[in-house]
Amino acid sequence: MMTRSEIKAYLKRIGITDIQPPTLSYLTQLHRAHVSTISWQTIDIVAGRPTSIDLHECVRLMLSNRSGYCFHLNGAFSVLLRSLGFRVFWHRAGVQPLGQEPRINSFHLGLTVSLMNEQQQEQRYIVDVGLGDMPYDPIPLQIGTYEQGPLRYQVESSGVAQGGWRLVHDPQASFVGVDFAPDDLEDLEEFQPKHEFYSLSPESPWIQLFLVRHRHATGSNELRGCIWSKRDSDGTEKIELRTKSQWLEVLGDVFQEHLVNYSWLERDELWKRVWSYHEEWKKAKLK
Repeated sequence: MMTRSEIKAYLKRIGITDIQPPTLSYLTQLHRAHVSTISWQTIDIVAGRPTSIDLHECVRLMLSNRSGYCFHLNGAFSVLLRSLGFRVFWHRAGVQPLGQEPRINSFHLGLTVSLMNEQQQEQRYIVDVGLGDMPYDPIPLQIGTYEQGPLRYQVESSGVAQGGWRLVHDPQASFVGVDFAPDDLEDLEEFQPKHEFYSLSPESPWIQLFLVRHRHATGSNELRGCIWSKRDSDGTEKIELRTKSQWLEVLGDVFQEHLVNYSWLERDELWKRVWSYHEEWKKAKLK
């Protein structure tokens, strides 16, 4: 659990000034603020300096104006919510990339929150600030279609976990969906070897993929290498960032990633590495 001063600091980070009772309205406010303010990113992995997924470290990252990927973001957010009085549950989950089969492989940390509805019945909500461009609001754990801005999600029964559920991403998204196991986890030990693979293995999809994403009320932003994709109700616009200054400006102004723990020399080295990967990607497209 977090101290009151830590709670206030975390809330200040995401632009919220008041502490309220644990209601759906407050949960929605917290969720929107978090996904709009704190991006999903592979920056530290690409830079060769991954951070721990210990819950205390995850919270410290948020309090230090930093971020991470799903384990860090959902881990820290779950601690904040529990400290505010919400009933939060951890779940094994798995993201389905394009062209691959659904899976629950513990490469994603899923969250649900239990609240009482107006009929004094328990209602679970899918809460996820660790997927980058989905969702903007908490989603009821009920089969159905949910539109949030220009993005459309579906909740279905999982075909790979009995009693589990599936959150289907928007048809134009970069991955198909996420499957969740129904069991409530007592700790996050399940995810440690997965984090080590993601952050250290040469086979990790993130080692050479600089990727930053965040959601907002009317769409989403993604920076993949040196390609900035802006999505809203009019479609998706892609912009190539060809200079370090332009790249750093978008990182800071759009994604709130100011690389506060990187020296100017380290930022320069990171830019050169990402630009090198970008050039290799462009050459591969021409083949």
